[in-house]
Amino acid sequence: MTSANHLGARSLSYPRRTVERAERSLRVSPFLMPLFVAMRSRSVDIQEIAGIVAQKQQYTQRPLSDLAAENALNWLIQVGVLRREVDGQGITNSFRLTPLGHHIIEQWQNQGNVLPPATWRDRIYNALNRWFRLLF
Repeated sequence: MTSANHLGARSLSYPRRTVERAERSLRVSPFLMPLFVAMRSRSVDIQEIAGIVAQKQQYTQRPLSDLAAENALNWLIQVGVLRREVDGQGITNSFRLTPLGHHIIEQWQNQGNVLPPATWRDRIYNALNRWFRLLF
């Protein structure tokens, strides 16, 4: 088990494979570090993550359609890095980091404030994980 976050007196632990899968998913995502840094302190609405607005805020390298952004965000939810915000009326269109996501982004901020580059192996392994999740 790998320790993953300190929340006051509590600490959460995650299996090493869980942390590795989460890190890989973040590296291959279409999102950049400023988006995840923003998500550490507040929820970010999908309208800020998709389109030209996201590129101008350096959340993405290129504009993403709403559907592409939603799909990428949903994958990060599945691997445990993000969560959707919930208000009194239900699920919203805003996203935040989970404790696992906070831990990973905090580490990367301390190591130069950039997402480590994804390798071809990362991209292939992530694609296979996503594909197999659809099957089962």
